[in-house]
Order: sequence, then structure tokens, then C-alpha cells
Amino acid sequence: MLKDLFSKKKRYATIPSERAKQEVPEGLMTKCQNCGTILYTKDFKKNLQVCPSCSHHHRMSAYDRIDALLDEQSFKEYDKELIGKNPLDFPGYEDKLLADRKKTKLNEAVVTGEGTINSFPVVIAIMDSRFRMGSMGTVVGEKITRAIEKAIERKVPLLLFTASGGARMQEGVLSLMQMAKTSSALQMLHRSGGLYISIMTHPTTGGVSASFASLGDYNFAEPGALIGFAGRRIIEQTTRQELPDDFQTAEFLLKHGQLDRVISRHEMKETLTKILDMHSPS
Repeated sequence: MLKDLFSKKKRYATIPSERAKQEVPEGLMTKCQNCGTILYTKDFKKNLQVCPSCSHHHRMSAYDRIDALLDEQSFKEYDKELIGKNPLDFPGYEDKLLADRKKTKLNEAVVTGEGTINSFPVVIAIMDSRFRMGSMGTVVGEKITRAIEKAIERKVPLLLFTASGGARMQEGVLSLMQMAKTSSALQMLHRSGGLYISIMTHPTTGGVSASFASLGDYNFAEPGALIGFAGRRIIEQTTRQELPDDFQTAEFLLKHGQLDRVISRHEMKETLTKILDMHSPS
């Protein structure tokens, strides 16, 4: 089936014939966004969507991350039916929300709930960049706040995986208010003695990076994740300085003391288990 895709006499891929294109089932192969390696999609997903050639961590959907992290059948979702409106009557916004719901099968850019990691109970919130680039609107802020309150109520640790372009422009100041709202809820969690672990994934930017993403008792990130507030070009124009090539990467932030650790996706569950065990009352 694949004999027409690659030439045996050459070391590089050739342009596949129309017949070969038709013979290869759609979705069978995946191309690494970083190094261009062609991978079997099944193996790629089994490897937690990390390229085996260059270790690039591709973006992961919320439910894929839940399957990879939580114990089987332990997840119980919160507020799944919570849906945002168009409070500022922004032109075309409702159509965009509807299109993203159909495309992603999500109602909003964050999935929240509870479950267990190697039998340790947690409340978890996972942002999904496929929905409006993970932007933070009123529903995202509300769902995260409710998850924080549930962690306080149940007296279990809170895990929050961020992936966001920042505040959602179509909701204006109502979106910006979520920065204060979520941060205040986290202060309540802190005062109650609760544990909050923040894991920043690619990308974590804007109002999300400047609020709940950076307020963890532990602040972790995945390798190569873009993390920052303003964009690189804006900072260079403002400061009139050329920034390092690795500026705003997880590794750069770790080197400058803004992260506790950069953790590979393959080591995430084991690392979180050790921390949960260390903080477990029993």
C-alpha cells in the first residue's frame, strides 16, 4: 500500500502518486510539526503525542490528557453543560463559538472535574487550545473558579493544566475580570491549606499567564512550552533590545527562577504521584 509513497533508490520521500494518496487511509500518518518526521498516528498517540525523533511535545486535547493522566474510569466531569453567551454583542462571536463546539465537541475552552492519580484524589482543570485558542472568557473563569471551590470543599489538591492565548477579546473587560476572580479563589484555597499544582503547556500567554497559571504552590511546564505575557515583537520594540532565541520558553523561565521544573509528558504522572504522596494527610 505504501510502496508508491517512498522510492527505494533514494533516501528522501518522493511526491506520492494520486493512486498512493487514495490507498493511504486518512489519519493513518502524522507529521511532526517540529522536525517533519512522518509517524504512524496510532504509535504517535500511544507515545502521548511526543515525537520520538525530536521529543517535541505536540498540543494535546483535554480528554486525551485526562486519559493519559488519571486512573481509568475515575474522572467525573464538572459543569459540562455550562455555555457562554455574547454579553457584549460582539459581531460574529456566537457563530464562532458554535463552530468551535462542533469542531472540538467541547462547550468551552476548559474541562474540569475530579478523579484519581494512582489512587490519590484530585480536582483537575485542563484548558484546550482547540477552542478559541484556549482564550479565557467568563465561562472559562467560572468553571475554573468552581473547580477551585470544589477542591476547597473536598480538601483535595488542585491540578491545573494551562494552554491559552490569554483573555478573550470578544468579552472585553468581563474576560479581564476573570484574572482577579480566579486569583481570589486561589487565595481562598491557599488560606484553607490546600495544594495547587500549575502545569503550563504550549502556549500559556496573556492574562492566563499573568493570573492563575503563575500562582501554583508548584509551577511546572512541559518542554518547549511558550510562556509569557506580551509577545516577543512588542517587548523588543518597547525595550529596543534583541531578545535571546529561547526567550519565553519553559527552559528560559526555569533558568531564570520562574519555574520549579520542566517535566516531560512521559514523567508527568510519576512526578505528580510523588508530590501527591508527599502532601497526602495519610
